[in-house]
Amino acid sequence: MELKRGRLIDHIHLRARDLAATKRFYKAVLGTLDIPVDEDDTHLAADELWIDAGKPGTHVHLAFQARDHDAVRRFHAAGLAAGGRDNGEPGERAYHPGYYAAFLFDPDGNNVEAVHHGPAQRSADAVTLTFDAPG
Repeated sequence: MELKRGRLIDHIHLRARDLAATKRFYKAVLGTLDIPVDEDDTHLAADELWIDAGKPGTHVHLAFQARDHDAVRRFHAAGLAAGGRDNGEPGERAYHPGYYAAFLFDPDGNNVEAVHHGPAQRSADAVTLTFDAPG
């Protein structure tokens, strides 16, 4: 068995007050970033992200990496169309040279961002965890 994980965060668990609305939002925005989702009646999962129902809903900031400026723009448009609220339209930010991002509030008020960091070379796409069979 293998799992692919990011470089800094092992996983993020969000609690949604309205799971159907939250799933609609995340499927729309993650689809624009080519991030596959798995879901059933109780949750939505995408790589390190897990969302299920619960009260109260969580309030965090999370950022997804985008391939380019166009992906950031598609993320923002899809999020608005899927019930998100604008929290910063696509554009350059002063965080570092080349930082291009857009921000949305999801149905529970989480601040969700798509960011393209500009020209950069990655040390790795992901970390692969391989599990030995018990015994």
